[in-house]
Amino acid sequence: MQKVIRVAVIIILVLALAAYIAWQNRINLLVWGAPILAETLDPIGPNIPTQWSIGPAAADLAANDRPPNIILILADDLGFNDVSLYNGGAADGSLMTPNIDALAQQGVSFTNGYAANAVCAPSRASLLTGRYSTRFGFEFTPVYKLGPKIFSWMQELEPQPLPVFVDTALAETMPELDQLGMPSSEITIAESLKEAGYYTAHIGKWHLGNKVGMRPRDQGFDDSLHMSGTLYQPWDHPSVVSARRPEDGIDRMVAATARYRADFNNGEYFQPDGYLTDYYAKEAVKVIENNRNRPFFLYLAQWGVHNPLQATAEDYAALAHIEDHHLRVYAGMIRALDRSVGAVTAALEGNGLSENTLIIFTSDNGGAGYIGFPDVNKPYRGWKLTHFEGGTHVPFAAKWPAQIQSGTVMSDPIHHVDIFHTVAAAANAEVPIDRKLDGVDLMPFVKGEQNQPPHETLFWREGHQQSVLHNGWKLIRAEQRDKGPNAPQKKWLFNLSADPTEQTNLVTLETGKVAQLEDLLAVHNSEQADPAWPTVFDAPQRIDKHGLQPFDESDEYIYWPN
Repeated sequence: MQKVIRVAVIIILVLALAAYIAWQNRINLLVWGAPILAETLDPIGPNIPTQWSIGPAAADLAANDRPPNIILILADDLGFNDVSLYNGGAADGSLMTPNIDALAQQGVSFTNGYAANAVCAPSRASLLTGRYSTRFGFEFTPVYKLGPKIFSWMQELEPQPLPVFVDTALAETMPELDQLGMPSSEITIAESLKEAGYYTAHIGKWHLGNKVGMRPRDQGFDDSLHMSGTLYQPWDHPSVVSARRPEDGIDRMVAATARYRADFNNGEYFQPDGYLTDYYAKEAVKVIENNRNRPFFLYLAQWGVHNPLQATAEDYAALAHIEDHHLRVYAGMIRALDRSVGAVTAALEGNGLSENTLIIFTSDNGGAGYIGFPDVNKPYRGWKLTHFEGGTHVPFAAKWPAQIQSGTVMSDPIHHVDIFHTVAAAANAEVPIDRKLDGVDLMPFVKGEQNQPPHETLFWREGHQQSVLHNGWKLIRAEQRDKGPNAPQKKWLFNLSADPTEQTNLVTLETGKVAQLEDLLAVHNSEQADPAWPTVFDAPQRIDKHGLQPFDESDEYIYWPN
């Protein structure tokens, strides 16, 4: 009997020890185990060929005599310094992006183009509606309910010099991720163009909700090839080279939910056909060829260059001169993104459509600090998630040979909300008259028909992180959460006309200007809706260091609420 008891005690102790070890390593277990569990319980089937709509066999009018085709290409997390147009070479300075550069060289380069937000989902909501997304409560990026819990575990197991504040109880009350999205009552550019007789197609990332009413086909797209996973190719695929950042929390979060899958028109999930960036480009070419005889709108929302860092083996091999493995993979991703733009423009040329097609290229926000590269947003300070220029000052170009003179450069600030008006005017489509729209048609400014700048004032808002740009003066403010619940706001004031890279904070010297900009913010905030869901965490973001660099007491930082 005593022997049985001793064995039982040993078993209990072993199980307790195993449970303790598992609990202490729960983040790593989640990152490793979640994808395996998902594939076991919900395996993804093989690729299903897409069945894009096919337009008429012959056109009623010649391509140059009908309304223009419109293609909106949106990169993900592409930094200003990731395009050789602006710096002579991306990555280590040697990587060229000739196809992206050509859009600007053969059309217009917007040297002061701004994303609608410093993070992806609200930016996309603004871009598609022509409205500040805060007007309809889309203020924060949707997150998995488990996300705040994981951040809380990280804070507990891996304490950092600057704390992350997480409200896990509030997060438990939030709807599931798919329920967090853009209200169906919002009118998208796809809906306006469809009413004007356009065929509309979406390819790639959506991130604006996946319940009925929020999906692409509910928001004006005839067809949708939807990104429903976060891998470019499976980790172990022989055609892909990966570069992990296991020391970074966001990299681990992405890995924990990583799957290689897509769906078409809300059908069953399937595996994409090849490296994701190239796959989307091939599908975009199909859309163009199928609909060459009628006006079409193509929204190509690439996942590149968002992490996880994965490049094709071919791109990786072509960049052997880049010694840093992670940077080499990242450069390969940029190379693939540029190649995708080239595939689109070549398809237009091959089908006789290039002259009367408006192509707009931009990024949803600036480059991310957590991928660990210091220069992705050079020469600007800050990263994705911050309202410093590095977070919102993005690549922005347009080409329309029939209307835009080659080599045009526009230096006045423009914004994602302008895309709706510009596209609608080009297509002679109606815009909603029952709601406030925030953008302008950029074509009169591009053509030099307007002498004044398109905007006197622009705004950004994510909870307590709020910014205003007014006649060259920019104010950023945010709570300093690490100083306690009643902490004062930290403020930065820059004269971008004289200091475009935000080196000198004038907040104590220009108190009158601070007051003026805060008054503008107050009026703007009074017009916005309450957030559709609450902020559940505040995460510190250092302004001048990426996420993998060591912390120093002198580091400047700002808290990002979400």
